[in-house]
Amino acid sequence: MSQLSRLISILTLLRSKRLLTANELASKFNVSVRTVYRDIRKLEEAGVPVMTIEGKGYSLMEGYTVAPVQFTEKQANALITAEHLVNQTNDSSFANDFKEALTKIKSVFKTSIQEKSERLKSKIYVFDSNYENITSNALSEIQLAITNFNYVEIYYRKAEDPNITFRKIEPYAFYVTQHKWILIAWCHLRHDYRAFRVDRVQNFKILTETFEDREFNLQIYFQSCPYDTK
Repeated sequence: MSQLSRLISILTLLRSKRLLTANELASKFNVSVRTVYRDIRKLEEAGVPVMTIEGKGYSLMEGYTVAPVQFTEKQANALITAEHLVNQTNDSSFANDFKEALTKIKSVFKTSIQEKSERLKSKIYVFDSNYENITSNALSEIQLAITNFNYVEIYYRKAEDPNITFRKIEPYAFYVTQHKWILIAWCHLRHDYRAFRVDRVQNFKILTETFEDREFNLQIYFQSCPYDTK
């Protein structure tokens, strides 16, 4: 990869991720950390407002924008394919937000790529042999609660249980299995982490009150707890 191509790629990564370390960039482009330092200096000399956060990494100044990124045909096709997979999640809030985001992304496609991507869209179908008619409409809001550390109040119904229980939770992570979104949260009723199927949340409220991060680690959770989709 030429230095120019690498500089453009580094700028694209900085625009897509809040913080990047020199080691991450060196590993990504298979170059030395010293080379990364030189690349960052080149971007700064070109007027790109790269901020160095001591001990953490690099970030772009808030509000900095550049000309729209051009997508290749394969990249456009990957997004079209992802749209079909997203629709299998059965959460309307998430699917709608992705659809709106994809519409904005498509607006910068070249005309020829737009035409081909629409052609591909009609030629993909995702079969689901384990289809279960379940839907939810909470994923996007709870994702915001996770990133902003907001408490959430939910009314929840377990499988084959007519009773609905009230829970105050600290949402930490999601995983998806068999097209079901599972929320991992600290439950104040049980005083422990619990897994909640999002489609079984009957009602929810995002509170303005925030909680202290318990440094939850999803990988460690999977090692100690079984997958539960009921």
